[in-house]
Amino acid sequence: MIPASIRTLRHRLHENFVRWALRVRAPEPAPIILTQRRVYVLPTRAGLAYAAALLVILLGAMNYNLSLGHALVFLLAGLGIVAILHTFRNLALIEIRPGRCEPVFAGGAARFELVLENRRSEQRTSLRLFLGDEVPMEIDIDAASTAVAALPLPATQRGWLPLPRVTIETTWPLGLVRAWSYAAPDMRCLVYPSPAAKAPPLPWGGDTARGNSRDGRGADDFSGLRNHQDADPPRHVAWKAVARQQSGPLLTKLFSGSTAEEIWLTWDALPVTLDIEARLAVLARWILDADNAGLAWGLILPGTRLTPHHGPEHLAAGLRALALFDHGAN
Repeated sequence: MIPASIRTLRHRLHENFVRWALRVRAPEPAPIILTQRRVYVLPTRAGLAYAAALLVILLGAMNYNLSLGHALVFLLAGLGIVAILHTFRNLALIEIRPGRCEPVFAGGAARFELVLENRRSEQRTSLRLFLGDEVPMEIDIDAASTAVAALPLPATQRGWLPLPRVTIETTWPLGLVRAWSYAAPDMRCLVYPSPAAKAPPLPWGGDTARGNSRDGRGADDFSGLRNHQDADPPRHVAWKAVARQQSGPLLTKLFSGSTAEEIWLTWDALPVTLDIEARLAVLARWILDADNAGLAWGLILPGTRLTPHHGPEHLAAGLRALALFDHGAN
């Protein structure tokens, strides 16, 4: 068992080495080129065993004056030196650029996409990329081509999740040496608050719901039925159709016209006993339910107001407002 003081010292020395090895202050501007000065090489355990075996063979050849033994040692030593060169070249001069990172909900996994470009005429084989203690992912890059590596990272809390330092390594072709480098791309992922598993029903009463002049689902002309969703207003349930059927799901009436259903989702409509994160979780659930029901919804937070609308862009704007909400700044 390694004492905690020793582990702390090792971690501090490692972080100091990484800051020196990056050569620049993190985060790095794109593109990031793994120049020769940024690639480091050390023998692996297999490489140390290989060197020890060569030493034993050399001692035996010297003791018994075996010329073929000397030749074998020199041959294997040359093979090891060539392996060092190929391992180093397999990693050097790769270009790294930030890719896409779609927003995720807290509790999920963010996927940071990195674009790796190989300008050489040789394939880059068995490259491994990983973040901290996460499981490495292996990737090959064809000659004069690019490849995309998607690195997963747990998203534990809402807000911006920056991409931590990336380690890229290879032991190709023989596994005798490990060549590695570090990169710190300027990337971050937006993490939405996790929707509440159980939330109060949508606030249909009072002034939070009303008609609005808008094309889409309205309350003028009946246009059909569909399965009921939790976000649907109770007054739109087709009770007569449900009563006529022996068994089956609840049905909701659809309307077409210029008077569309509009609902306001407000911070003050939530119970005062809920803390900030619980309120945001309920609002996230309301936004998703309202969007699934095809409603035009607006959002009112301390310092933020989104007018009623619907669609993917409005949904993203509402969830972004929740993700970046800072109660102390309002």
